[in-house]
Amino acid sequence: MDLLTPLLVALAAGALPALYLYAASAAATRFPPLRNKRICLLIAHPDDEAMFFGPTVVALTRRETGNQVKILCLSSGNATGLGPTRKLELLHSGALLGLRDPSDVFVVDQPARFPDSMAATWDASAIAGLLASAFAPPVPTIDVLVTFDGRGVSGHPNHISLYHGARRFVASLPPLLPPPAETSPVELYVLRSVGVARKYAGAADALVTTLLRWGAAGVEELVFVSGWAAVRTGWRAMTQAHRSQMVWFRWGWIALSRYMYVNDLRLDVVAPERGPGWAREEGKEAM
Repeated sequence: MDLLTPLLVALAAGALPALYLYAASAAATRFPPLRNKRICLLIAHPDDEAMFFGPTVVALTRRETGNQVKILCLSSGNATGLGPTRKLELLHSGALLGLRDPSDVFVVDQPARFPDSMAATWDASAIAGLLASAFAPPVPTIDVLVTFDGRGVSGHPNHISLYHGARRFVASLPPLLPPPAETSPVELYVLRSVGVARKYAGAADALVTTLLRWGAAGVEELVFVSGWAAVRTGWRAMTQAHRSQMVWFRWGWIALSRYMYVNDLRLDVVAPERGPGWAREEGKEAM
């Protein structure tokens, strides 16, 4: 038994990389990425794109997908006075993750309206208005909006606010089809939050996620499992681009967080609310 235990541990350790690569290959086949889309990733703070959405950004910016990807960040992350530094770090990270041009990254630096704070909930109408001003005149200039779900992955109120603001923006857009088959011109995909055990299962959660989502493959589900090269790209986006944020616990996140290896997003279907003008009017002040 004493000899058997280390042998089993060694076999398990050796099997994990193979299982991970299988999950990456299976996910790429079963859950094809979006193609030829104009995509905006909506985040709250510089480093969200690398800490949480790295697998998504790397997958969607691949040249062969034909996508145009932009990042809109609603704060400079200035809670500790590092806002100017963090803006530059976001530009560096975006380039590492595959964005084509610095102009594809935009940071809204309005701390009175969107403060970087664990105690602040941002106004959903202000977020929706800003999105409408940026992407809806006179018709939407994006096809897909990607952001956090209603739990915000970490429970951060700024993250959760983005979800509610994004839903309000999508609801404000005139549908492509008349009732009852109303379809928004902008699809909203949200990053799934998971429990603590899976959140810190690292690469092992890639296989779990792929199996859990296997039966739901289709346009309603996106699953991105990074290959080893993409994993290293995500690591560099954190360690080389976001140097100001690399305190000790960030190293633990890079090693243990499943969001560095796998992202699963669901299509959030939003029913239209009001006419197309209301959000744009509210957004004039936000911009």
